[in-house]
Amino acid sequence: MLSKKTQYAFQALMYLAEKEKEEPVLIAEIARKKKIPLKFLENILLEMKNAGILESKKGKGGGYYFAKNPKEVQLATVIRLLDGPISLLPCVSLYFYERCKNCDEKHCGLNAVMAQVRDANLRILEKKTIADLARR
Repeated sequence: MLSKKTQYAFQALMYLAEKEKEEPVLIAEIARKKKIPLKFLENILLEMKNAGILESKKGKGGGYYFAKNPKEVQLATVIRLLDGPISLLPCVSLYFYERCKNCDEKHCGLNAVMAQVRDANLRILEKKTIADLARR
């Protein structure tokens, strides 16, 4: 399940993608339009900036804008950044792998099925981008 933080991040990123050709967007505007708590949004956008997805400009005409083209920002990247692993078990995670205790992965039916679930999710989440969300 996506955390509230990640849901808010997607809302904010979609809003920025819709405004991409315009000036940088103030955090307060995004918070107001998308009904996201301001302090929470500040932390989310700062994480997006630190990850190289967004950039910011201070002063008059300042705000947040995309550092990358929204067509290049995969949904999987945002989820991993804010929520961590996409897989449902740590033993099938591609980026956050941890061996399960008391389990032989080579003979575990749950491991095999959850790897298929992960792969099915990734086929979508690595193909779809913020630009795709903003177009809907």
